[in-house]
Amino acid sequence: QVQLVESGGGLVQAGGSLRLSCVVSGRTFVPYIMGWFRQAPGKAREFVAHVTWGGTYTYYSESVKGRFTISRDNAKNTVYLQMNTLTPEDTAVYYCAGGSRNDPTRYLSDNFYPYWGQGTQVTVSS
Repeated sequence: QVQLVESGGGLVQAGGSLRLSCVVSGRTFVPYIMGWFRQAPGKAREFVAHVTWGGTYTYYSESVKGRFTISRDNAKNTVYLQMNTLTPEDTAVYYCAGGSRNDPTRYLSDNFYPYWGQGTQVTVSS
């Protein structure tokens, strides 16, 4: 059984930082690409960042570029999202997603990823 379990969300003031973690487990899943998405109330889920599991290629949405950093620790089967200089517009449920195929043209699309975590709430107060 494949599991992605996020943690690290919470309430933070504007300008603050949080680090999200996503632990990946399951023998049948060999990760190739891992992504973070978020969904704010009343809005569609949107891409935040992704990282290749075996390499160092990363990509960010324009709204978080320069403030967020995605990374992975293969030994711990964990993907991180370091979020700095948070604003109230970053308030959302953040989801970790995993895919096992190499298809860069689709990494920004949530329907590319078959495996998802349960989400962790991030709330940024002004």
